[in-house]
Amino acid sequence: MTTVKANEISLGIESFGDDDAPLVLLAGGTTMLSWPDALCERLAAGGRRVVRYDLRDSGESTTNDPEAPAYTLRDLAADAAALVDALGGGSAHLAGIGVGGMVAQVAALDHPGAFSALTLVGTRPVAPGPPDDDLPDHDRATMSRLFARPMPDWTDREAVAEFVAAGAEIRGDDPVAARSTAARIWDRTPGTAPPVQLANQLGLVFSRLDCAPRWRERLPEIELPTLVVHGRRDRFFPVGNGEALAREIPGARLLVLEEAATAIPEASVDEVAEAMLMLG
Repeated sequence: MTTVKANEISLGIESFGDDDAPLVLLAGGTTMLSWPDALCERLAAGGRRVVRYDLRDSGESTTNDPEAPAYTLRDLAADAAALVDALGGGSAHLAGIGVGGMVAQVAALDHPGAFSALTLVGTRPVAPGPPDDDLPDHDRATMSRLFARPMPDWTDREAVAEFVAAGAEIRGDDPVAARSTAARIWDRTPGTAPPVQLANQLGLVFSRLDCAPRWRERLPEIELPTLVVHGRRDRFFPVGNGEALAREIPGARLLVLEEAATAIPEASVDEVAEAMLMLG
């Protein structure tokens, strides 16, 4: 892992595959570890250079004040385009997961020349907050259970890992995989202050981010080959959100993972990788 200067900030990155191969850029949601190692390795084995990266205020990327971010969603989109340029120019297959999928949508709209294809995983076509009336919101019972839990001691690695694992089980994800990832994220987090840990583990910085203006109405402008991946059992962004994205982006393919929730499970890695490689 290393850092790259792009858009006047530092972005933490990790690369897989041949530097001369076509680039696949993976926007974390919020840290790069949202993207499974196995998927990155499978894409690299398919002849791609894979670079996953941390969004601002997470991982190895520039961290200032996650409680009062001095940047917008469009700045994060500009980061993605600038990172493509910093990595050698040309164009990249851009993929975003969760809130990273929101970044990817805006990046594809605002900087279309930087990208050759688009993959959106477990995301939706509107910003954090109340969704449009035609989009399913977070499952209320799931959210109640998630937010009824007391926060862990953020200085205690095992307590944080247990907290995240329990949350994954509530969402329908694999708690063992979530525990392992949470421990790795904790090891990469620059400090144990709750706002910094929240930004890394839970991505709550997005609740404070300026995401205006709306972009959903612009989705028909996207001309990139697009893949939308969504878990049938996703209780955080229910599958109707992915279905809306696939309807509104011209020519988009929808891949529903029947046994998945919010995360890409190990059993689905090959299917997702194959679909992404077909885009280019």
